[in-house]
Amino acid sequence: MSYNRRKFLGLTALSAGGLTMAHPTFSQEKKTDSNLPIAIQALKPMTDDIRPISSAERMQRIAKAQRLMQQQKMDAIFMEGTTACEYFADMRWGQSERTFGIVIPAKGEIAYVCPKFEEDRAMELIKIAFGTDVRCWEEHESPYSIILGIVKDRGVKYRTIGMEERVRFFISNGVANLANGFEIVDATPITAGCRMYKTTNELALMQRANDVTIEAYKAAFTTLYDGMSQTEFSQNISTAFTNLGFKGGASVQIGKYSALPHGSITPQIIRLGDVVMVDGGTRCEGYASDITRTIVFGKPTKRQTDVWNLEKKAQDAAFAAIKIGAPCEVVDAAARAVIENGGFSKNYQLPGLPHRTGHGIGMEGHEWTNFVKGNTTPIGVGMCFSNEPTISIPGEFGIRLEDCLYISEDGPHYFSKQSISIEQPFG
Repeated sequence: MSYNRRKFLGLTALSAGGLTMAHPTFSQEKKTDSNLPIAIQALKPMTDDIRPISSAERMQRIAKAQRLMQQQKMDAIFMEGTTACEYFADMRWGQSERTFGIVIPAKGEIAYVCPKFEEDRAMELIKIAFGTDVRCWEEHESPYSIILGIVKDRGVKYRTIGMEERVRFFISNGVANLANGFEIVDATPITAGCRMYKTTNELALMQRANDVTIEAYKAAFTTLYDGMSQTEFSQNISTAFTNLGFKGGASVQIGKYSALPHGSITPQIIRLGDVVMVDGGTRCEGYASDITRTIVFGKPTKRQTDVWNLEKKAQDAAFAAIKIGAPCEVVDAAARAVIENGGFSKNYQLPGLPHRTGHGIGMEGHEWTNFVKGNTTPIGVGMCFSNEPTISIPGEFGIRLEDCLYISEDGPHYFSKQSISIEQPFG
């Protein structure tokens, strides 16, 4: 239905005082040639001054991985063409039953393992800066022997090969069956040991992704009306991202379904008095944002406001607990204590906080490491996390506030401004 012809039952407008209800007449509505809301039409691309990750920086990543391999006593690591491959070698390759991947040795240049009939395509994607040693295998040959051969060619000292965490079992097992005298180990200390710590340029890309997300949300939130479907609201958010020059989106959960941290597939309609939870983001040169905003459409009840305020207090407590060198688990404990002291259940039980307080973020929306009980990884400069304690009340509603942050020399900093109140979702 056209936005120019629909009779609104209620329109959410952003003002200095937060979210307020307005009831425009038809004469007050702006006429346009588009079915898009005015606020979304007005968005302009935010794609200027973006600096992609350079080949030089990726070479520095490879060098760091090689230093870590020496420390961890690994001769090499293998990864498929997933995110880690893009991180180090600036290329992706879909996973299939045919093995494709890269070997990063502890010394020497990287090498590629490729099905022979895909060689031409691979050469189109491979960046010369990272080497052009492409080892191909025919359909009747073993790719696992190719992997092992690269490791041996680069020099064997520890007789240990690391497998990146996304490598599928049949590949890891195939190498293990041929690698007599070699130990196959987890390469996460190497890959996460690099990816967890972001450079200045990585942080700049993540900052842009967060800025874009907030602008998309701000525009989309002005389009809310009584009777709007979650699908329409979600589409408005996606369109806002598109007009800003990015691909992005968000899940929308309403009323009792907001108590499900990752939502429900049940179709939902927004009504006055409903809690509305929006969780999503975008990517800038491969780097992700992840922001959640929770509001009430219309006038919130005291119960909704009290729970929202407790959630905000928990998010603040988590942020205050972040200290360089402290174990990650203390952040989760700080947020959980606020929620439990507010009368909610302990130990992940409901109603209460059913999940970790935050996850690592970078090239993937969820990556190492996490704010969770039992994680003694020390917080370090360059790490990035979400801060998102949730209060879930099954059958009633849920409140989640999520902002991502990075650790600088002087401590934590948010990429996005926190919500101010239940009526002011944007700081």
